[in-house]
Amino acid sequence: MGFLTNSLIFPVSVSAQMSPSLPNIGERIALAGGYAPPVLKGIQIFPDKPLQFNFIMDLGDAASLSKEGQVAESQKLIKYFLATLTTPKEDLWVNLSPYEKNRIIPENFGVTQMGRDLLAQDYLLKQITASVIYPEDELGKKFWDQIYKVTHEKFGTTNVPVNTFNKVWIVPDKAIVYEDGDRAFITESHLKVMLESDYLALSKANLKSQDTTAINDVSSQVVRDIVIPALEKEVNEGQHFALLRQVYHSLILAVWYKKNLRESILGKAYVGKNKTSGIDIEDKAEKEKIYQKYLEAFKKGAYNYI
Repeated sequence: MGFLTNSLIFPVSVSAQMSPSLPNIGERIALAGGYAPPVLKGIQIFPDKPLQFNFIMDLGDAASLSKEGQVAESQKLIKYFLATLTTPKEDLWVNLSPYEKNRIIPENFGVTQMGRDLLAQDYLLKQITASVIYPEDELGKKFWDQIYKVTHEKFGTTNVPVNTFNKVWIVPDKAIVYEDGDRAFITESHLKVMLESDYLALSKANLKSQDTTAINDVSSQVVRDIVIPALEKEVNEGQHFALLRQVYHSLILAVWYKKNLRESILGKAYVGKNKTSGIDIEDKAEKEKIYQKYLEAFKKGAYNYI
């Protein structure tokens, strides 16, 4: 564990902001091993100094980081915290879709480091989701064996076209915060992975009318049974989504602050005001660059297989 003191009287210092590395177009991505990244685990507030916080950081598997590395990580995590504070709740989303080029990310959120990094993680999610059903890998073989089994049972043949395009969402599932006087600690957190259709049904959103064939239903069900559990494990434990878990921890503490201290000086002046100075990225066009790379990757696919 690390203990970090930071004052919000001044903006978080702007250091060189490295863009998250994105996989190459057409590259298959294997599931990674477990990794615990540095995350914010707690926060201490000062009622008589409303612009000052103490943050508690867990270094996880990065305990050997240099002092400079620890400072860089802590600044990134605090920027995530601040971005969550100042961004209106309804604007905390990213959306990479080949059919929604005008709905990638809200304008102000898109210039923050948090918004940029979440877009990069969404790109990675798309690439991994396509990669894991490669027929010669263990999970992909299991996926296709089940597809053939179910289609044969339903239609009497395996020679049917199967739509394997299933849009996957990552949503908050669980966050438990323990309060102790002027301090709050995250004791448990978990992210849930689900198909878009399941998420929209869960949120009772109005779905656009579309023809859903029995064949596509087969594909979606096999994805739920085989692919989604593997992706959810990767999202919550794997190295590929370490950045996402860092964002989630910072977001949890920021949401706790919003709920409990909205009437403070900082709450009134900063929360939900879209004040991105000090937490923004230098290249404001990065969101468009990520989207264009995603479009190329979508057209090419993760692999070709006959």
